[in-house]
Amino acid sequence: KMKILSSSQIYKADQATIKNLAISSTELMEIAATKCTDWIIGRYLDRSRQVHIFCGMGNNGGDGLVISRILIESGYSVTCYIVNFSKKKTKDFQINFERLRQIGCTPVEIYELNDFPHISSKELVIDAIFGLGLTRGPEGITKEVIIRINNSKAEVIAIDFPSGLFAEIAVTEPSSVIKADVTLTFQNPKLAFFLPDNRNYIKNWIVLDIGLDQNYIDSVDCQYITVDEAMVKSMFKTRNRFTHKGSFGHSLMIGGSFGKIGAVILASRASLKAGSGLVSTYIPKCGYTAMQSSNPEIMVEVDDENYLQYFNFKTKPTTIGIGMGMGMHLKTKKGFIAFLKSNKIPMVIDADGLNIIAEHDELSDLILENIILTPHPKEFERLVGTWKNDFEKLDKQSEFSNTHKCLVVLKGAYTSISYRGKIYFNTSGNPGLATAGSGDVLSGIITGLLAQGYNTLEAALIGVYIHGRAADLGIQDKESMESFIASNCIDNLGKVFKELI
Repeated sequence: KMKILSSSQIYKADQATIKNLAISSTELMEIAATKCTDWIIGRYLDRSRQVHIFCGMGNNGGDGLVISRILIESGYSVTCYIVNFSKKKTKDFQINFERLRQIGCTPVEIYELNDFPHISSKELVIDAIFGLGLTRGPEGITKEVIIRINNSKAEVIAIDFPSGLFAEIAVTEPSSVIKADVTLTFQNPKLAFFLPDNRNYIKNWIVLDIGLDQNYIDSVDCQYITVDEAMVKSMFKTRNRFTHKGSFGHSLMIGGSFGKIGAVILASRASLKAGSGLVSTYIPKCGYTAMQSSNPEIMVEVDDENYLQYFNFKTKPTTIGIGMGMGMHLKTKKGFIAFLKSNKIPMVIDADGLNIIAEHDELSDLILENIILTPHPKEFERLVGTWKNDFEKLDKQSEFSNTHKCLVVLKGAYTSISYRGKIYFNTSGNPGLATAGSGDVLSGIITGLLAQGYNTLEAALIGVYIHGRAADLGIQDKESMESFIASNCIDNLGKVFKELI
């Protein structure tokens, strides 16, 4: 896992590194910029390609000056520009400005638009104008430079953070933010990278380890954390030779309605493939043959003919996954409400289960402690109301989770998992998961993990990660993002478990 530090925490990490490792801020800048140039040199082999490096007058600009110097010394065709938006220049900026002049490169100073160069779409731009500390949108010449860079259609690499983007508040003026193809960020990812609102500014990001004081970073309390392979491996339990099917729990998947039996078939199969010892389903009678023929390993109980209304299953499960394809029939709603009032079994609630809860304000009071909800953004909006931007959405997610003492898995490109004041962002997966049934599979996986004895948080974090990783392996193999379907995700779970073992 990696902590997602705030701007002030990153500043303090820099200071702790300078103090505890006994290096100067200028040396730290040299290390960071060298890491960037190493990455650039490894990726862009054509040294004749024109590189335009735009520097601000603070420490982000200082990084740009060092990158200019090292690339020139490495034989690249570089022009360096200073965007003159202030008379204040930091000490490290001034030191590196002089070092650049000493190797025979005097940066071009931009005071007005006439100073801006022609940039073709085949050239490379490196953005080192602003770093993380921006609190108001770029204006004047800086804004015009950013607009020109974006209009050039050249490939853009942002250093640490795209200029004009804010670290902890929403963008107010989209035209004054660099649209970076790659962002080379230092030490830890930044919160802004995970928010859908920022997708035009951060297409890809790479974390470069610049040697900041790890002891300090470990000591910092962070609200936001990433979910990665290392974190999941640390929670994953390997099986003992003497275990049996009863050792791995019994999942009950409740859902389906006429025309939507596929959702609960996918969820049930995913639960089984995620390792649940036993899986039963409770579905309308119309789905009996389809369920039994597609999943012979799964036991079936039935309710009314075309939809659920009684919820009177005989199975005694360890965990329940409910809502997939369940529909919104009046009798289904009534039965589900009665079931929620009486149930004490750990649950994953998805899809129509969430939609029924959203229709009844008092129903959210029936959400058991530690229950897992798996909404997509529209279902979440029905639960909590609208939000102005992604920062507000995260606040609402955290607030809902804390109020109801439940765990909320908010599905998306970087699925966010909120629980007990923390929000975890998943880093696996790809747009192939934007396909019918993908969410049903995720709910089945999480239910299957809960059944095996993983706690609420572990089941959600492992489930979300392996769901995304299965999609990553799927498109590496024979599928593409376009052809990938939810069943492919289930089919690749075995490969993911082998990686974790």
